[in-house]
Amino acid sequence: MKRRKGKILLLLHAHLPYIHHPDFKNFMEERWLFEAITETYIPLIKTFKSLERDKIPFNLTLSLSPTLMEMLSTRDLKEKYHNHIIKMIELIEKELERTKKEKPLKFQLAKHYKKELLENEEIFFNEYNQDILKAFKEFKEKGYIEMITSNGTHGYLPFYREYPEAINAQLKSGVLTFRKYFEDDPPGIWFAECAYFKGLDEYLNEEKIKYFFVDSHGFWYAETTPKYGVYRPIVTPNKVFVFARDPETSEQIWSSEVGYPGDSRYREFYRDIGFDREEEYIKPYIDESGVRCNTGIKYYRITDKSKPLDKKEVYNLNEAQEAVLEHVKDFLDKKNDQIKKLLEDIEDEEPVIVAPFDAELFGHWWYEGPMFLEQLFRQAVEYNNIEFSTPLKVIEKSEKVQITYPAESSWGANGYHEVWINGKNDWIYRHIFEITEIMIEKAKLYKNPSANQRRILNQMMREVLISQSSDWAFILTTDTTVKYAENRIKWCINRFFDLDEMLSTNVIDEEKISFYEWVDGIFKDIDYTIFIK
Repeated sequence: MKRRKGKILLLLHAHLPYIHHPDFKNFMEERWLFEAITETYIPLIKTFKSLERDKIPFNLTLSLSPTLMEMLSTRDLKEKYHNHIIKMIELIEKELERTKKEKPLKFQLAKHYKKELLENEEIFFNEYNQDILKAFKEFKEKGYIEMITSNGTHGYLPFYREYPEAINAQLKSGVLTFRKYFEDDPPGIWFAECAYFKGLDEYLNEEKIKYFFVDSHGFWYAETTPKYGVYRPIVTPNKVFVFARDPETSEQIWSSEVGYPGDSRYREFYRDIGFDREEEYIKPYIDESGVRCNTGIKYYRITDKSKPLDKKEVYNLNEAQEAVLEHVKDFLDKKNDQIKKLLEDIEDEEPVIVAPFDAELFGHWWYEGPMFLEQLFRQAVEYNNIEFSTPLKVIEKSEKVQITYPAESSWGANGYHEVWINGKNDWIYRHIFEITEIMIEKAKLYKNPSANQRRILNQMMREVLISQSSDWAFILTTDTTVKYAENRIKWCINRFFDLDEMLSTNVIDEEKISFYEWVDGIFKDIDYTIFIK
């Protein structure tokens, strides 16, 4: 009899809202993408390359949102990233001179950051010719990573259940964008914010998507309680497989209280030279308005969560590396114990532990995260009970699967929808629903549009989809960059009504349409007819 192992499905969901301002030389919020490229996406590629070079087996699932795919492929943003990383290298050269006169650990860190930035530049510009997606595609084709998509602009799908055409548009744009960049059908999908309601799975059959994910309580309160809890997939009556997050694994890494990233030896995210250095010195490397922001160059460690930022101690890379090794061993020991117990409880089948995380946790928020991932796969080869796998591999080997519907759920605070609809953000929905309804109506009405009408309808589609992004509601809830989120929604809605006016009156302002196509140019190859279900 073949030895049974526990399967760990590690999933990283990479997503950023569509933020592109070609009409500005520099735009503060575009730095979110540049930070994620430097701190997460390229470090992930470096991790994969290192594991492949040393023939270390690794398997994980990577979800890329369509908005992120589009931004990573936009020439203007690539050029801006080029300028950004050149400026960062210029800054770290200055820091090398400056930190010679400061603490030795800071000088050592400056040298480390310079090495990292030069490696990033080499990978991004020379090795992959500014095409990050090409790197991920290569690792997908080699079988190391299973790549999946998300819904178009990360719209929070439970809120659109009364508009099946809108859900269809979100899903179709997700699938078509994946096909455009990976020349393949996505086998699975990560719903924005892991948000599910009964009936959403029906749409997936039409797109030939085989699986999706829900949070733990999606299984705990399923129509029929799954026999093995969250440790085996279920299948819905619509023949779509569902995997549920393991709460134990999530807490080990994700928890702000007891999770590994909070260890005192790890790098402090919130203390950055963008805020520490004097104004004249740092001015060329922050926003042109003079508003200070992160540069990614940080010299301090968490030390103690209760200490104010100015009392933090200098970061020691060697101590952080020791912490990573300790935490990886602790994690794998705990998974090994968990799997041993699950093997006793689950007859015949292999237990499945699902561990989904925001990709940006690894590197951007938790600097040592990519190092943790690399060591995770390196040390895992010593554990006979543990195997990292992917959803498709589990599905292919599943002989008996329980049929039921998971419960409505999300992975937001308290598990349902309140992060994305509450007193701080509910005002946006009546406007988004209104333009969604008009879009559906116009998509059905204009069956043979003229060339100009088609341009207008396609741009109206883009404005609706961008406005539906879950990120704006999230920002309004969390009180971060609120003004930008408010403006982003207002721009989309105003542009939509401008375009609708042109469509209704047949008074066409081509200059204005071109401007809107330029500034909100997502999904250039997708047609407004995705709003016809």
